[in-house]
Amino acid sequence: MIPSVLKETIKNAIKNKDNLLIYSEPGTGKTQITEQAHDETETPYILTHPALSDPTDYKGFPITYKDAEGHTRATFIPFDDLLKMINVKVRTGVIFDDFGQAVEGVQAPAMQLMHGGRLNGYKISDEIVFFILTNRRQDMAGVKGILEPVKSRVVSSIHAETDLDDWTKYAIQKDFAFETIAFNRWKKNALLDFKPTRDMTNSPCPRTWEAVSKILKHGYPKQAELELISGAIGEGMAITFYAFVKMARSLPDPDLILLKPDSVEVPKEPSVIYALCGALATKATDQTFHNIVKYSNRLPSEFSVMLIVDCVTHNKTLVKTKPFIEWNLKHQDVLI
Repeated sequence: MIPSVLKETIKNAIKNKDNLLIYSEPGTGKTQITEQAHDETETPYILTHPALSDPTDYKGFPITYKDAEGHTRATFIPFDDLLKMINVKVRTGVIFDDFGQAVEGVQAPAMQLMHGGRLNGYKISDEIVFFILTNRRQDMAGVKGILEPVKSRVVSSIHAETDLDDWTKYAIQKDFAFETIAFNRWKKNALLDFKPTRDMTNSPCPRTWEAVSKILKHGYPKQAELELISGAIGEGMAITFYAFVKMARSLPDPDLILLKPDSVEVPKEPSVIYALCGALATKATDQTFHNIVKYSNRLPSEFSVMLIVDCVTHNKTLVKTKPFIEWNLKHQDVLI
């Protein structure tokens, strides 16, 4: 399930109090998407990490006490997260992050909370809905498995997939380095190429591409960039990507295009056009947009539309400008 659909699915599950299990390769954004769904529905949530927990964190701490008749009794005192689950009065999500890494002694009491909401004399609020997030066993992420009764206590188990269009919108909104966006559009299968290994190497995934963006934007020495990028996405992909970066840095000056949109030469190579469009989109303002639209009209149709959509994604106020309104009248088949 791609991120945009997954987010809407989680929102519906929150509304209907349907527990979900969401699994994927590392770095695809499961936790972030689940948190965003709660934030966008104004639903509070409790983020907890069973992999770092002891069994007592979910079933409470055992103590003994004397009853009114002087007999010794035993009970459990709930810890912070469990106490919150007991006391909430409004719809609240509980996110079990990296659940598959937790030992069975932790999974078992968590499972009981999902089944009837009762454990050791305590009952959690009827407003709680659970989201179990985990990597897969084959990902070498420390996942030993999930108890079978846990899997049957959710409405569905969903594989969280990546999607280039969804990621691109997110990357533009988060102001990623334009080279990362342009490269992934050009090399369609670069976004996720996860290869689990015990070696000290990384693979391309949405999380590591965000790291690459930081490397390019945080002013590291140019002579260190390739090595840093190799450490983020692996040597092979880094070499291909860095060649693209060097090409992007030799593009026609975007500022010159903004000054002379009718005369600056339009590149022929698709990889160069991807990079140039990415650079122009970051410069889209009320003052520059008129000339960006002029230049876009000289591009091949696919790139023309892509550039304008990216500009509007980057700066939503542009939809109110005269150049956009005129462009939109000519491209009414394009959904923005």
